[in-house]
Amino acid sequence: MDYTISYYSEEVQQQILNLPDTLAARYVVLTRRMIALGSNLGEPHTQPFGGGLFELRLKGAEGIARVFYCTLVGRRIVMLHSFVKKSNKTPHREREIAEARMKEVKNENT
Repeated sequence: MDYTISYYSEEVQQQILNLPDTLAARYVVLTRRMIALGSNLGEPHTQPFGGGLFELRLKGAEGIARVFYCTLVGRRIVMLHSFVKKSNKTPHREREIAEARMKEVKNENT
């Protein structure tokens, strides 16, 4: 049985689809793997952030992007937030957005 991927909102889905070409292509390749194998692809593709929050790590010719996601019961993966990195560290504000959205999604599904 495959996993399913959903999005926090249509806006999040559009942000991901509007990533630069090589980053969007990498997203498609990695999410196809996630559908078949599950959310934990291991480094360098995915990394746990703790508390049930994970990041999908995208690297392409145009730079580096991150997509935060969480998992729910029933083999469901929810994409919460995406951004293009401009520095080595993940900005605290980006993580806060993802954590708030994760809490909201998990509260809806309990």
